Amino acid sequence: MESITLSHVVDAQPSAVREAITDVEPFTRAAGFDEVELDGDRLEIAKAVGLLKISLSLRLLDVPDAVFAYEQIDGVFESMTTRYTIAEVDDGTEVVVQTEFALDVPGGSILDATVIKRQRRKEIEAQFDYLDETLT
Repeated sequence: MESITLSHVVDAQPSAVREAITDVEPFTRAAGFDEVELDGDRLEIAKAVGLLKISLSLRLLDVPDAVFAYEQIDGVFESMTTRYTIAEVDDGTEVVVQTEFALDVPGGSILDATVIKRQRRKEIEAQFDYLDETLT
């Protein structure tokens, strides 16, 4: 299992940050996804990566302490979960994002995991930028 964890402090109250994150469709689009569709507890997302189109079907989860969490139910990973947590800090609200994933590749591939982590870092940082622009 691979993982990536990033954190960022937003100059805003926790309630405002929670509201922005739980407005799922625009928050998910901020990560660079071209297609985002929420239907109940299912979230369908897709984006073009080079010549490929990556599509994921996700299920929203009710996870203690997480303001937003999901797991892949269909897509390119053997398994993938992501959780967003927030905590009030002196400078505002710290947002911590953790994604854990296993690739559906026999024997695994370090290069693939490295590419996924790099891509995921870009997506999360774009969401942090969205929160900064929206809330400050």
